[in-house]
Amino acid sequence: MTLSIGVLGYRFMGKAHSNAFARLPMFFSDAPDIERDVLIGRDESALADAQSELGFNRTATDWRDVVDEVDVFYNLGPNNIHAEPSIAALEAGVPVLSEKPLAASLEDAERMAEAAESADVPSAIAFNYRYVPAIQYAKRLIEDGVLGEIHHVRANYLQDWLVDPTAPWSWRNSEELAGSGALGDLGAHSLDLAQFLLDDDIERVSGHLKTFVDERPVPGADGGGLDAEGSDSVETREVTVDDAYSAQAEFGNGAMGTFEASRFATGEKNGHTIAINGSKGSLKFDLERLNELELLREDNRGFETVLVTDPDDPYVDHWWPPGHVIGWEHTFIHEDYEFLSAVANGEEYAPNFQDGLAVQHVLDAIERSDDTGEWVTV
Repeated sequence: MTLSIGVLGYRFMGKAHSNAFARLPMFFSDAPDIERDVLIGRDESALADAQSELGFNRTATDWRDVVDEVDVFYNLGPNNIHAEPSIAALEAGVPVLSEKPLAASLEDAERMAEAAESADVPSAIAFNYRYVPAIQYAKRLIEDGVLGEIHHVRANYLQDWLVDPTAPWSWRNSEELAGSGALGDLGAHSLDLAQFLLDDDIERVSGHLKTFVDERPVPGADGGGLDAEGSDSVETREVTVDDAYSAQAEFGNGAMGTFEASRFATGEKNGHTIAINGSKGSLKFDLERLNELELLREDNRGFETVLVTDPDDPYVDHWWPPGHVIGWEHTFIHEDYEFLSAVANGEEYAPNFQDGLAVQHVLDAIERSDDTGEWVTV
């Protein structure tokens, strides 16, 4: 059986998953056969170019025309269009992988999770960092009790692509289209990883959100004359989401969590780190050094650097000899292998829409805490 795949979105994430589709048969011999069937977008010219570049059979400008014609649907569009296409696919019996966060609002996320619960097919939320071999190795260490009782979790996700106030406005700066800013875009990853690694839920939070630049120039705007002071005017749009957030959190088992994400962390490109302290040991992970795990075992005097590239490490037997590192793009290959295998075999998959909803509840609680200035129960 060959699974025909439809993908909504052809830019950043569309390329990442298309690359994964192409690599799967090369390195995962037991992966299901797949066909890159239809690529969906609104710009016909750009869509035609992407079809050729990404290797799809055909294109469509309206997801409604094709969502029930494929075996698997990937919703990689902006957050505000996660709900309707995904729900329609699930109601048609088509498995869905949605980008994170699950939706632009808690209400839409709840609708999506309800549709997934009612459907007899797998759903998936794109928390691809679960599939870093070092993260899988860290999960195993925690489950085996190597760190003992967990006391602290600290997670940061830092970027600097919006430090320049003249950087152009995009849908990621709109509450209507994105739901939130650094909180949902970056923080969702950290919050999921923490709950995944500890196998425990965040129960209450205290959050703080900050917007540093209130408006940004519209892309392609060349100015429209002179402003009141005689300077060239440039069309701008309001920024209605956070540029950065921080939060304190309490887990069900009593562990303390601190979380932070920013698009204004000058000098940081994709600095996603998580550190966990337990009664017997600690570990540290940095996405920019994703083949490594810093590990402190009981009775050791300091941290050791573990290179997670041995054949018995998760997924590594599919790649290169020990020490030959893998990269960011491999997380999507692992993710798609697991999801598409679950679809082909009629099995359940995680992280699914329920996991995405669990994170959405935390995002919502952090925003409510920022509004009230108080601790909020998730």
